[in-house]
Amino acid sequence: MLPEIKIYNTLSRDYEEFTPIEPSIVKMYVCGPTVYDYNHIGHGKPYVIYDAMKRYFSLRGYHVVHVMNITDIDDKIIRRAQRENRSWREIADQYTKDYLESLEKLNVHVDIHPRVTDHIKEIIDFIQILIDKGYAYVASSGSVYFEVDKYPDYGRLSGRLDHSLWNQEQEFLGEKKKPYDFALWKAAKPGEPSWESPWGRGRPGWHIECSVMSTRYLGKQFDIHGGGTDLIFPHHENERAQSEAALGVKPWVKYWVHVGMVEISGEKMSKSLGNIITLREAFKKWGPETLRLWYLTGHYRKPLVFTDEALNQAFKLYERLVASIQLVEKLSREAIDMHRMDEQDIALLHEILETHTRFHEALSNDFNTPEALAAVRKLTNIVFKELQYRPKYMLVWTTYRLFKEFNVVLGVLDKYFTKTPEELESFVESLIKIVVDIRSRLRQRKEYELSDFIREELAKIGVVLMDRGRETSWMIKR
Repeated sequence: MLPEIKIYNTLSRDYEEFTPIEPSIVKMYVCGPTVYDYNHIGHGKPYVIYDAMKRYFSLRGYHVVHVMNITDIDDKIIRRAQRENRSWREIADQYTKDYLESLEKLNVHVDIHPRVTDHIKEIIDFIQILIDKGYAYVASSGSVYFEVDKYPDYGRLSGRLDHSLWNQEQEFLGEKKKPYDFALWKAAKPGEPSWESPWGRGRPGWHIECSVMSTRYLGKQFDIHGGGTDLIFPHHENERAQSEAALGVKPWVKYWVHVGMVEISGEKMSKSLGNIITLREAFKKWGPETLRLWYLTGHYRKPLVFTDEALNQAFKLYERLVASIQLVEKLSREAIDMHRMDEQDIALLHEILETHTRFHEALSNDFNTPEALAAVRKLTNIVFKELQYRPKYMLVWTTYRLFKEFNVVLGVLDKYFTKTPEELESFVESLIKIVVDIRSRLRQRKEYELSDFIREELAKIGVVLMDRGRETSWMIKR
């Protein structure tokens, strides 16, 4: 029996047994990118981590709905568009394309990708609810602010309970009731994109976007809200306040799950610090599978330190995984039927199955991917040190099935387990071409007996050869 899943909840600051709001369904919302520049390897970590969580929930029998937004209107997008004399939409579309291409390479699958500018009406309606309930007010400029003092539980997620210690959006201090109130709607400025609203033209504040899009697709309450630890305050604190105020539910989110930052030279990797490595560059240097594995080598809640050595170690691990599955596939074709298992066989089977237990124990314990990878490494050691010298049917196929199950979460060996019909057909045609080329060389050497043997054997599996002088064509009989 597999262990119960436990997960660390940022709100309670404790490990909790995972029980979804709706049995068998996991609803998960993750804050996605603001698309004003190329994605860097710091962005890739949460993409892969939440995808791996989704995959593990699926492996455990849950149906997962995974929503990750795209912020396609923001101060950073506007500033870049002005600096480059381009439209904000052109900037957003360019870097949205880069983001989606990065996900594809990292083998990350998101179910719903809502864009902010496609949800302006819903955002306006949500803000109006907050105004009607007395949680928000309209300033003289036409901007709308959330009145933090009206929500008594503010600060519990981040632990920042003393509101007097900080300001939010300092450029708007003059029109806010309190320095810590935050914008829900920003009045239009000259030359900036804007939309009509009951309070005048403007655009959404950052925090309101995620509240609206998450509840639209996951409902008034959902299971997991994710993002980097840098989003706990103010973004997630503000989301929680405005959502519970508007929707009248508590908790709005059952489990708040946060991912530690990627660091380089002791600092968070970020565009503002100028210490980034884009995913485009990283894919070329190490490959997407290596990057995906590297993100899983550290515990998701802790910072992950970037070094060339760490990436090189991840590359070696990927190579070993590939070599392991290729060897197991080879052994599967040579596997010996077992009518009796001797003591060594039984002991080896138990050792193989123990990696399965360790893998699930690790991931059930707050998604401890480093421990899960230790179980995977153990299985690769078994393959090279023991299994290849004892290629018994039960042992080989149990190992193969475990690698396939582990890869459901790891997501780096897909091409070694699944081939599309087109890929299979291309592979078969390539093999036939090689055999036909070898036969042509034999004919040139006048080794007709062997070339005729090849022709007859191919005919038995439906491959018909047609010789015309020195040229040979072929077809597959369907």
